[in-house]
Amino acid sequence: MPKTALAGIGVTLVCAAFALASCGGTVIDDSKAEDAVQANIEQSSKLKVDSVDCPSDVDVDPGRTFACRVHLADGRTGVYTLRIRDKDANVTFVSFKPAKK
Repeated sequence: MPKTALAGIGVTLVCAAFALASCGGTVIDDSKAEDAVQANIEQSSKLKVDSVDCPSDVDVDPGRTFACRVHLADGRTGVYTLRIRDKDANVTFVSFKPAKK
């Protein structure tokens, strides 16, 4: 698939309630973020995703971005960046950048 097609993956991703309370405050629910990233890529591009790894310690801080590592079935990897929109942990897609194989 051309790079330009991969770069446009997920432009409609907006996820709600990705928050978990923890001892230190509220953090993004990495499991929910991973599921949403995988579903968005597979639905919008028909690419098969082997796995998604999002950080588990991202504080809910509106405006902050965080990156998830995506592993595609064809061996490619990429970085999927999300931005926290508000204190309710709603997130939106920023970009998907596939790495060279």
